[in-house]
Amino acid sequence: MLASAKTKKSVTKKSSTKKTTSTKKTSIKKIAKKITKKTSPKKITKPKRTKVICISHKEDADGISSAALIRQAFGGDALLVDYPGQMEALQQVVGDEKLKSLYICDLGLSKKTQDEFIDIMKTLRKNKVSVTYIDHHDIDPDVVKSLEKIKVKVIHDINECTTVQVYNAYKSKLNEHATFVATCAAITDYMEDRPIGSKLLQMYDRQFALISATVLTYNIVGHQKEPDYLLYLVEELAESKFPHDIPNTFEFAQIQVEKLSQIIAKVKAGMKTMKNLGHMEITDSGASGAVNFVMGLSGKDVGVAYKERIDHGIYAVSVRGSKNCKVHLGKIVNLLATDLGGSGGGHDRACGAVIPKPKIKKFITELNKKIK
Repeated sequence: MLASAKTKKSVTKKSSTKKTTSTKKTSIKKIAKKITKKTSPKKITKPKRTKVICISHKEDADGISSAALIRQAFGGDALLVDYPGQMEALQQVVGDEKLKSLYICDLGLSKKTQDEFIDIMKTLRKNKVSVTYIDHHDIDPDVVKSLEKIKVKVIHDINECTTVQVYNAYKSKLNEHATFVATCAAITDYMEDRPIGSKLLQMYDRQFALISATVLTYNIVGHQKEPDYLLYLVEELAESKFPHDIPNTFEFAQIQVEKLSQIIAKVKAGMKTMKNLGHMEITDSGASGAVNFVMGLSGKDVGVAYKERIDHGIYAVSVRGSKNCKVHLGKIVNLLATDLGGSGGGHDRACGAVIPKPKIKKFITELNKKIK
C-alpha cells in the first residue's frame, strides 16, 4: 500500500512538472508573439488619391467658364492662374499625394514652357494621376504626340474655344445651363461663329447672350487682383447661375464701362503707329481691355497694348488683328517672344505674350517687320 502511494505521488509530481513546463512554454510563446507584434515595423499606407483639381486661365471668360463646367461635371477645386503662373501652379500640385485627377484648361503652351510642361506631365503620370489637357491655342504637333504617348488625354481644337470643347466632351455629365456658359465663353473669345459655338448661340436670344457675356467679362477683368472673387464666379457658374443672378455684376460692369470710355481718350492721345501696327503702353488698366481701341483707332490691321508687371520684371502684352490681318499672329508671337526670352502665343487674330522689360521695344519692332 505504501509503495503504491509513493508511486502515485511520483507520477503526480512528474505530471505536474510537465504541466508547469508546458505552461511556461505557452506563456513564453505568447510573450514572444507580443514582442514580435510590437517590434515589427508598421506598414506605411499612402493616402488615397481622391482630389480633383482644375488649373485654368483666370484672365477671361473662357478660362473661368471652363473651370466652372469641370467643377459641375467632376467636382473638385479650381486653381486660377495667368500665363506666367502656369508652371508654378503645376509645380504646386505635382507633389500632392492626394491628387487623383488634373484638368488643365485654356492655358496654351509656348516654345519656352512646353518641355518643362511635358516633364511635369511625366511625373504626374508616373504617380498614376489622370491628366486631361483641354485647349484651343496653336500647339506644336510633336508636343501633342509626346503627351498622348504618356497617356495624357488631349482635347484640342483651334476652331472652338476651350469651354465649348469642355461642354462637347462632357455634356452627358452637365446640365442644360452649361450650354449658356459655353455660349458666353465663345462670344468673349470671338468664336461664336464656329461650328459648335454657332449652334449653341442659336439656342438663345442673341442680345441676351451678348450682354450676359459682356457683363461676365467685365467682372472677370475688373477683379483680377481678387482671386477669391474669381473662384466665387466659378462656383456660381457651376451652380447654373446667369451673370445677372450674381449680386452686383451689372453695377460693377457699369463701372468698368466708364473706365473703358476714359481709355479711349487716352489711347487717342498716347498711341503710336508703325507701318503695320499701332501700339501703346498701358499704365492704369489691363492691356487686354485697351488693345482693341489701339487697333481700331490706329487704322492698322494689328494693335498691340502692353502693361508692365513690376513684380515680375516683364511686360504683359495683348495683340489683336482685324479681319483683314493675313498672318497667324499667335504663331508669330510664340516664336518671337521665345527668341527674346519670354513666352507667348494664341489664336490667329488674338494672342498674348510675356516679354522681359528690356526687350519690349525690340518685340514691337520685330513684330511690325513680320506682319505683311
